Amino acid sequence: MKNENSPGLRPLTARSVVLSTLLGSHPPRLKARHLVRAGELFGISEGTIRVALSRMVAAGDLGQADDGSYGLGERLRERQARQDASRSPAVRTWDGSWEVAIVTAERRPAAERAAFRDAMAALRMAEIREGAWMRPDNLVRDTPLQDAPDRGGPVTEGAGPAGWRWARPAIVTGQCTFLRAVPEGDPAVLAASLWDLPVWAERARALRAGFDAASSVTGRFTLAAAILRHLLTDPLLPPELLPEDWPGADLRHRYDLFATEFGALLRDHL
Repeated sequence: MKNENSPGLRPLTARSVVLSTLLGSHPPRLKARHLVRAGELFGISEGTIRVALSRMVAAGDLGQADDGSYGLGERLRERQARQDASRSPAVRTWDGSWEVAIVTAERRPAAERAAFRDAMAALRMAEIREGAWMRPDNLVRDTPLQDAPDRGGPVTEGAGPAGWRWARPAIVTGQCTFLRAVPEGDPAVLAASLWDLPVWAERARALRAGFDAASSVTGRFTLAAAILRHLLTDPLLPPELLPEDWPGADLRHRYDLFATEFGALLRDHL
């Protein structure tokens, strides 16, 4: 990644500015004038921002309140929770076991199968063969954090956002039988066969270098958004299964730096 306009980065648009600003806000609701001011930071006119707001409301991405504020719709609130969990994942010390999901449902419509695969990817599960998914059992699922030591050790990183514990949605629990198992072979070799770790790390390092080299708020904003999307695909493996110099923590740190920087910039601008 040689510069702020490197290929592979999504262009900055009024929609992306509105969406990223709201996704970074807790709660994810802001007055229209605040979103207009956010657009001004990137040279986007008030009219363009307001057109984007209207279109996003019509598409169901945003909801509009009587006080003139805009908030994320349900689907995007779920995305915010996933993003927050990717930034501060609720994981625990790994005891060597893996969680295994076997699809036991009968024929399913194509749309349901696609939604199921998306849900499994969000849960950081990997498919070892058709209908069989697995991962190291180090994510805190469906369990309050204070109960986590009973299932393999204390939480060792992050608390995750409130209400998010890598819970399995109904589309997953309704189609799978879950098991816990311990592979007989080298678990690091198994993990490497399920996730392309070198490719993920290479992209992460390129994003990190691009972020460090970016000099404008627009460049850093675009790269921070790309970093957050990439973190959504981090397999969140135990340290024992990762290559040396794994860049996941560094990438999270870069995004946290930007979130603090942009939050202060937006407050000053408002």
